[in-house]
Amino acid sequence: MLSGRAPGRTIQTSGGVHQPKLPIMSQPISFGPVTVFPGDKNGKYPDGNQVLVRGREALAAFDTPLSTFLQPERLNGVDLVILGHVHEDHVCALGQIPHVPVHAPEEDAPALRSLDGLMDHYGYGPDVTAIMRRHVREHFHFAPRPDASGYRDAQVWDLGGVTVHAWHMPGHTGGHSVLLVEPDGIAFIGDIDLSGFGPYYGDACSDLARFLVTLERMQSLPAKVWITSHHKGVVTEAGQMRTLLARFRERIFEREKAIAQALMGGGKTLAELVAQRFLYPPGYHEIFVDDVEAKTIREHLKLLIAGGKVVEEGGRFRAA
Repeated sequence: MLSGRAPGRTIQTSGGVHQPKLPIMSQPISFGPVTVFPGDKNGKYPDGNQVLVRGREALAAFDTPLSTFLQPERLNGVDLVILGHVHEDHVCALGQIPHVPVHAPEEDAPALRSLDGLMDHYGYGPDVTAIMRRHVREHFHFAPRPDASGYRDAQVWDLGGVTVHAWHMPGHTGGHSVLLVEPDGIAFIGDIDLSGFGPYYGDACSDLARFLVTLERMQSLPAKVWITSHHKGVVTEAGQMRTLLARFRERIFEREKAIAQALMGGGKTLAELVAQRFLYPPGYHEIFVDDVEAKTIREHLKLLIAGGKVVEEGGRFRAA
């Protein structure tokens, strides 16, 4: 899976997936009660950006990326961890703080509570799953947290003069949520990461239709600062945020157009569409690519069929 991110700097391992090289970068950026520890390349996968929020009564951490596992002192004094969603690159250091309460979106919490739950979250075939079970433990230090609490939309945590509000923004995962720090209007928008790769909805827990609703709902988020888990890092200008969000959303429709065009010349099976590659570039090989491409294409086909643009006949898809 590797969370389905854009291809990054990697080296081949015998396990069939690539193990990242990860330099440590930690020049903190502060916005009132919020401190951001940027990961490598603004948190480009496999790393991520670490966010800490300090109130008068409690210190909260948003996610625990790979660089935090390598610099665990960042978590000294943390009273609780709030996850915007569950994927292997967001939970790397939880095993180092087993005494600290962890809160995860209700729909994602089973993926944190057990390794089997995480594999169900991905939804890959048996061969890929067998390798990923080892990979998330060995390279992302996945430690199940059966004690994790599930939260829902509009959950509020009061840290003392500072509150954290959960905005349910599903699509990337079923539970994916934006964490809004008030009264400062600082939003941790997680894997709405504004990357050129575009939105990722290639796991069993992903849903393209919900992602489209999420991207519309982002327009009403009352934020002044936006922090992504990956890629863009911190955005402080509303105009820039609107531009980046529009470009990010447009990648969905570019994929849809490409899939629809591929079906103009006659019927194709899902396997034939997967071989054409609509998400990852030709020549990029990882064990999870076919599974992720298949899920992504299926999500588009569902919407194209519902819109009357594509029909399915005997396992083959063609333009209507």
